[in-house]
Amino acid sequence: MTVDLLKVRAAAQLLRTLLPVPVKGQTSPPVNDGAAPDMEVVSGCVSLTVNKVLFFSGLVGNRNDLKAKAMEEKALEVYDVIRSIRDPEKPNTLEELDVVTEKCVEVQELGEDEFLIIIKFSPTVPHCSLATLIGLCLQVKLQRCLPFKHKLEIYISEGTHSTEEDINKQINDKERVAAAMENPNLREIVEQCVTEPDD
Repeated sequence: MTVDLLKVRAAAQLLRTLLPVPVKGQTSPPVNDGAAPDMEVVSGCVSLTVNKVLFFSGLVGNRNDLKAKAMEEKALEVYDVIRSIRDPEKPNTLEELDVVTEKCVEVQELGEDEFLIIIKFSPTVPHCSLATLIGLCLQVKLQRCLPFKHKLEIYISEGTHSTEEDINKQINDKERVAAAMENPNLREIVEQCVTEPDD
């Protein structure tokens, strides 16, 4: 409670410094020779005061901190979905091979209950022939498993593949992704990679 009282006192002190001080012998602050006070000045003072009160009370900082924490939690939720995807060639998961890590997932709020998910994965070798397939697996698994509205951008981490620009275009082209999933052989491989192992 002492902290709140200190914040209130600080806000009151700030108000005193912003409002005009009456001249000695005057009972109220001077008014522009009978003219109405300049509304722009009054509005500016009120706005500054409100912003300072919010800042000192910690409300503004707390709201931003809560939003950042919520985005971190969403990123972890996304990571939990993709970390168990199996590598197309090896018996390991993408997490075990460090193809995906917690740091490779970023989530941004687009609007109320809509998010932009950005994933940057790192193939195991710069000439990995299955990088496009890994990107396709990421797309499919996230489209199926995420319980919230989202837009998805998947990229190869910069400098980790010799043809990253071409692969990035392919992975994020919805028509190419849909066409790839119509191929029964490719669809079977993707299904094997994205299906959760039975525990």
